[in-house]
Amino acid sequence: MLAGAAGTLAMDALLYLRYRRGGGEERFAPWESAASVQDWKDAPAPAQVGRRVVESLFQRELDPRWARTANNATHWATGVLAGAQYGLVVGSVARPRIGYGVPLGAGLWGIGYAVLPAAGLYRPITSYDRATLAKDLGAHLLYGLTTAAAFAALGPARCRARRAG
Repeated sequence: MLAGAAGTLAMDALLYLRYRRGGGEERFAPWESAASVQDWKDAPAPAQVGRRVVESLFQRELDPRWARTANNATHWATGVLAGAQYGLVVGSVARPRIGYGVPLGAGLWGIGYAVLPAAGLYRPITSYDRATLAKDLGAHLLYGLTTAAAFAALGPARCRARRAG
């Protein structure tokens, strides 16, 4: 889970850098915490996914004041839980390799473009230009490689815990 959090932070740092280079002026903390998200109409995909999960689970409409919270919770939970799943799979190999992060990141990128359009939250992948897709893929690859590197770096602690247990 820690590795997934590291991957999420690395991906967000890259996206923030791009935002600033594109003329964005918001400081990192408000940008990262989606301070500008005040309601559902302008909320990004993670907020919409979180909203749908909560509303379908509890069978009640979620107030617009929860859009920012839903965005942050869904975004970070996705990154952390993908890292946990990665750890479950890769933790069973003798020597986790950082290169395993490439299929992790690419797979998550592909899943997003399969699931989110089906949910009506993204347009079909064919409607995006190559530059947009390449930038998004690059961010996901950074997530995967950072997650894999963090997981590998935590390896000695993981091995000590196994021997102690």
